[in-house]
Amino acid sequence: MKRPRVILADDHTLVLDALKNLIEPEFEVVGTFADGHTLVESAPQLNPNVVVLDIGMPTMNGLNAGQRLKQLLPMVKLVYLTMNQDPDIAGEAFRLGASAFVLKSSAATELLQAIRQVVRGGFYVTPLMTKGMDGSFVQNLKQRKSKYSLTLRQKEVLQLLAEGRSMKEVAFVLNVSPRTVAFHKYTMMEHLHIRSSAELIEYALRSSPALA
Repeated sequence: MKRPRVILADDHTLVLDALKNLIEPEFEVVGTFADGHTLVESAPQLNPNVVVLDIGMPTMNGLNAGQRLKQLLPMVKLVYLTMNQDPDIAGEAFRLGASAFVLKSSAATELLQAIRQVVRGGFYVTPLMTKGMDGSFVQNLKQRKSKYSLTLRQKEVLQLLAEGRSMKEVAFVLNVSPRTVAFHKYTMMEHLHIRSSAELIEYALRSSPALA
């Protein structure tokens, strides 16, 4: 029987190496990536069954990357492995197509358990986050109201601007024209009632980790 194909994405090389060593005896690791943008660009050619990804990554955070991946590879299973214990973020992850949410502070065996569960078509959430939740924890998480009403592309633009990139650099990373970036930037400012670029960056940093 063929081993499930897994991609790992985290911006810390040591974490990637440790994850690879942990899961390789049971699963086939077909790629490792340190940022969301490269992950989204390369994943379709690698045809993974599962993608294990962090939320906070440069160029494109894990939530945006996961949403893109589900558009490109509808059958892929997303397993979020993160330090973030915010149930709102977990809820957002499941609304955008996640199958599992695992905390980095959990035992290593939990990640293996989560991957096995999603390969079989199930869901998994770190038990630390489900204490006191009635009924289906995934439904509970999904029903939490999203705080973020920006579009996926706007979130991508905002994250890159918050990383200190110019509009030209943002355009290059996203493969769009600088005019398109400017359009998204000023639409966001209008939508959020923000008057300056500095205020927009401040908003982006405050909205982290949904954006960063």
